[in-house]
Amino acid sequence: MLASTVGSNNSDPETIPITNPNRQNSSVVRRITNLFRSRPQTESVENEGYVEFGGISSQTNNTNSSGQQRTLGTFSGCFAPVSLSMFSALVFIRVGFLVGNAGLYVTLLQFGIAYVILFFTVCSVCAISTNGAIQGGGVYFMISRTLGPEFGGAIGSLFFLANVVGSGLAITGCVEGLIQNLGKNGLLLPEDSPGLLEDGRWYRFGYCTIVNTLILVVVLIGAQMFAKTSAFILGIVVVCLFSTYVSFITKGEIDVTIPPENTLLNRTEFPTLHYTGLSMKTLEENLYPNYGQDYTSGGSYVNFAIVFGVLFSGVTGIMAGANMSGELKNPSKSIPRGTLSAVVFTFFCYMALSLLIAATSPSILLRNNFLYLVPVNIFPAFVSVGILTATFSTALSNLIGSSRVLEALAKDQVYGSFFNFIVKGTHNGNPILAVIASWVLVEAILLIGSLNTIAQINSVLFMLSYLATNLACLGIEITGAINFRPTFKYFTWHTAFVGLIGTLIMMFVINPIYASMSVILCLILVIALHLFSPAAQGAQWGSISQALMFHQVRKYLLMLDSRKDHVKYWRPQMLLLVSSPRSCCPLIHFVNDMKKGGLYVVGHVKVGEFKDNEVDPTVDEYNQWLSLVDHMKVKAFVELTLSKTVREGIQQLTRISGMGAMKPNTIILGFYDEEACVDFFDDDSSPYQTNKFSSSNTGVLFPYRKKNEIKSLSPEEYVSIVGDILRMKKNVCLCRHFHRLNKKTIATSNHIKYIDLWPINIFDPSNENPFDMASQFMMQLACIINMLPVWKNLQLRVFLCETGDNEQQPFERPAEFRLSQLLGQLRIPATIHQIPEWKNSSETPRNRTLLRNLTRNSESDTSQMTEENLNRMKLYMQRINQIIRDHSNSTAVTFMYLPPPPNISMNFKTKCVNYLDLLSELTYDLPPTLLVHGLSTVTNTSL
Repeated sequence: MLASTVGSNNSDPETIPITNPNRQNSSVVRRITNLFRSRPQTESVENEGYVEFGGISSQTNNTNSSGQQRTLGTFSGCFAPVSLSMFSALVFIRVGFLVGNAGLYVTLLQFGIAYVILFFTVCSVCAISTNGAIQGGGVYFMISRTLGPEFGGAIGSLFFLANVVGSGLAITGCVEGLIQNLGKNGLLLPEDSPGLLEDGRWYRFGYCTIVNTLILVVVLIGAQMFAKTSAFILGIVVVCLFSTYVSFITKGEIDVTIPPENTLLNRTEFPTLHYTGLSMKTLEENLYPNYGQDYTSGGSYVNFAIVFGVLFSGVTGIMAGANMSGELKNPSKSIPRGTLSAVVFTFFCYMALSLLIAATSPSILLRNNFLYLVPVNIFPAFVSVGILTATFSTALSNLIGSSRVLEALAKDQVYGSFFNFIVKGTHNGNPILAVIASWVLVEAILLIGSLNTIAQINSVLFMLSYLATNLACLGIEITGAINFRPTFKYFTWHTAFVGLIGTLIMMFVINPIYASMSVILCLILVIALHLFSPAAQGAQWGSISQALMFHQVRKYLLMLDSRKDHVKYWRPQMLLLVSSPRSCCPLIHFVNDMKKGGLYVVGHVKVGEFKDNEVDPTVDEYNQWLSLVDHMKVKAFVELTLSKTVREGIQQLTRISGMGAMKPNTIILGFYDEEACVDFFDDDSSPYQTNKFSSSNTGVLFPYRKKNEIKSLSPEEYVSIVGDILRMKKNVCLCRHFHRLNKKTIATSNHIKYIDLWPINIFDPSNENPFDMASQFMMQLACIINMLPVWKNLQLRVFLCETGDNEQQPFERPAEFRLSQLLGQLRIPATIHQIPEWKNSSETPRNRTLLRNLTRNSESDTSQMTEENLNRMKLYMQRINQIIRDHSNSTAVTFMYLPPPPNISMNFKTKCVNYLDLLSELTYDLPPTLLVHGLSTVTNTSL
């Protein structure tokens, strides 16, 4: 606010923080109503608006973000896709693998763990989805609008990859089923048949590519076609699964052939494998783990982690309904009901299937033929159809989900313009190019070949997505965000916490390497998006980091007790008063350096009557000042106030700036002089040049006093402000000539070498205590500046100015000795320089008396303040100024003692003018100069 004193120099802010009171506020009052509207779930969806957590969107009616009609209900749009995705390749191909290796008890335990994680994650999904309508992008949309663009973009990217891997997993399972049914000695072909399909690594990759391309064609035709048929496909899968249950109960003992690709089993010892049917002995043998080798992965040994990874990969489809959020009529209703119903339905299906498999199939059969369900079924073709439909629909669902997430990432500009081609490649609401890009990545995943290997990668990526979903809800609950009011009643922070811990632990149990790589990749994406992603997104969506920081800052501010302050831990807490930042950019940067990790507040007083304004003008200007802080790249807060006078406004800012124990202890003002200000924003050679604060619509922001313009502050008001600050027990600094400060020159020039300190009260010099509290405060500030990288190569110089009254001292140089001792005790690396010419500067007793009367507010000798005596004092100041200038050729910045201003008394106005005139003469043509007066103890000599 007061950064530049009245009539400040080119670089100093124009005197006290003042803004033209006649400038009209052109902003329009924005009224936001019905931010979060609650209504019964029975309300017609045609009146459903689109509401985001923490904000309002204009979307209305049953249309998605692309303007397409929302046509899917709970069953076809959510329950069926989720159920199909959770069955996937697992239900017909790998449940036997689970029971044969882990045993029934461990398999049931693993299903329990998996479904507990899924259930609590679904609770988090339901909480977010019922706290406001959601668009396409599913879980990505939820997380990004909750955690912010950095975490949302990173997790969304990994969720996109998870869907890609999931699609590859399902396609691999589909082809595995085709090979074993239609390949050599296929289960659906006559015995010793050469088969309809050749087998081999590249043959399988070719078949996978054909299936993947077929899925691509279906998705390009439109996801709604799949959604409309998902209920029919689910019906087929359920019928096939039911036939399996019936077969286990009705089918007796039979022999099952060994798959040709299984080369681990000795064919002489085991020409065939035996299926027992319902048998208590078989059940007892299958109760406990019996881990073996995986014949599809080169004979690698199986353990608990691998089994759980395969199991979890098959039940990761809980987000399939959320992925279709853009096509759902009522996502907030359909996602909770459809997803929870599908979770419960598939859980009981898996429990029944595991129990029946354990009671009918020996473990050696389960470990060595993953497709034995085909020959033991009363209708073998049913299992084959079930495998194909379940895996094909899962792959289709995942490809749709991945393309929708990629489209949402592109629309949100998370990666800037890199994915703009995705947005442009949309036809009738179907993201054509996003689908093709996802298809290409699925092809890359298919090169891995092994279903069990793909399953572990798939599980880890989905778990990381679930972890982020639980983290988002847990963070919102911890921060106590009042606008987080989900209508889903079964969510608490406990469910989110259990889901979070469960996913985190099991992710590393499945595969520590894959989990670590996924976490590292996520962190890299978070950092990259934080640095390079368009920052505007964070403001649009809101970020939970802001809520968390608010929660923690409030907590620690309450713990910070000013009564426990100790001088050992003193920090400068700066309040820089700025009239116009255009003219004081170097000073704003200098104070940012001087704060040394302390509080830094940029303050401004806008002069005017509150009653004359329809809206407080500081409300709209506040964002402009925040933009200024961003442009200047300083770590500062902004405080604005509206007041009748500058003096009154500065009193307000000095008292109320900061919060709790973090309040300014040092007030900084620009100097009061007649020099014209310079516009650093308009100067092409200035490092602060910008057009950001000038436009044809808003005019020039932050106007400053031009040359020959009348100052809005009188000398009397300015000196009174300095006195007010001291009476409030605050340290004060007056800054002059900071338009000359160039940090780049300081860093590169060999000519600039020093930071100078003149710790003597020129107006009232004394040898009795030349290094009082004010001088020590000045030394502390100079020492702080000297610690910073740009300034640390400069040398501190303290100039000792004796008055000539040292005859009574017992030592030859008592002042120099005491200063050297003081600097050593304070650990300040400064050199001492004696100024012998100081004694010859015509400091007569009469001059000293006149100066002392001016600063000590003596009223008895006011008659002596004649023009002749004033000229005498000015001449004395000019001689002192010349001495200082002679020693400042290589000085970067000068710290000088600020004599206390005169108090209100007789002839106060005259004294104020004389006080400022003398300070002007004293600091004329010096390097950037700080006149410092400290009132508090800031140094410590003991531990």
